[in-house]
Amino acid sequence: MSEISDAEKVRIASDFIKHAPPGEFNEVFNSVRMLMKNDDLLKDKCVNAIAQYNVGQFVPVKLDGVAKQTLITPYNDLGNGRFYDEVSKKSFKYDHVRKEASDLQPHPAESGITEQWRQALQNQLDNYIDEHYAKSGTGVVFARNGVFTICIESHQFQPKNFCNGRWRSEWNVPVGDGKSGSQEMKGKVLSQVHYYEDGNVQLFSEKEPVLKVNVSADYEKTAKEILHAITEEETKYQNAVQENYANMSDTTFKALRRQLPVTRAKMDWNKAQTYRIGQEMK
Repeated sequence: MSEISDAEKVRIASDFIKHAPPGEFNEVFNSVRMLMKNDDLLKDKCVNAIAQYNVGQFVPVKLDGVAKQTLITPYNDLGNGRFYDEVSKKSFKYDHVRKEASDLQPHPAESGITEQWRQALQNQLDNYIDEHYAKSGTGVVFARNGVFTICIESHQFQPKNFCNGRWRSEWNVPVGDGKSGSQEMKGKVLSQVHYYEDGNVQLFSEKEPVLKVNVSADYEKTAKEILHAITEEETKYQNAVQENYANMSDTTFKALRRQLPVTRAKMDWNKAQTYRIGQEMK
């Protein structure tokens, strides 16, 4: 068998990195490093995959001297490894491997009206995050070239319990362009969970809702209505996911092709939700 080329190694390694479960990037990276056995190749050729992972996951980052975290997203990417924080009005260099920020520099704010809209939305978003994501949530309103985007990230990493998960959502806010009345607001909500106690089970759920919101010249009133609509939609989505899992014992599990598990004993579907994955089903 011919040896795998460097280009193929990079392709495979990059694919592993980009699909690392939330909270397990370091483990995946170290495993890929052992498989490649070439740190120079990994550092030089896989850095783009690492950057794509961080940007796609809305990885939170703490800036020195700034109270609240910001996020690494496509909406505050300045290029050449630099990002900016809307709240502190600072740009920074981001190390995608170490996940650290450095070289903070002043970043110019948007124009007066744009900043007024952004601040009104940020104030309402802060209230929403404090109420619903108090322990692990970060929410930022990005305003760039007159386009407003709300990004939310929340995660729970519990490796001792063999479970990690991340919530991400983004909303394209229809304000700042002079339009008023009922406007369309598009969003994307993603939930990813990995449970790996004596097994390997992953959930990845995605929804792209389209909402109607009323926009007026009143910044505060409009911002409240927008965040109210987001709160209702994200709550509805979360409840739907929970309801789906509550019904899995009567639907999805029964649709499995294997009629009996490897134990040759029938499964009590009424107790399906209480089984330890990988322990009861060995």
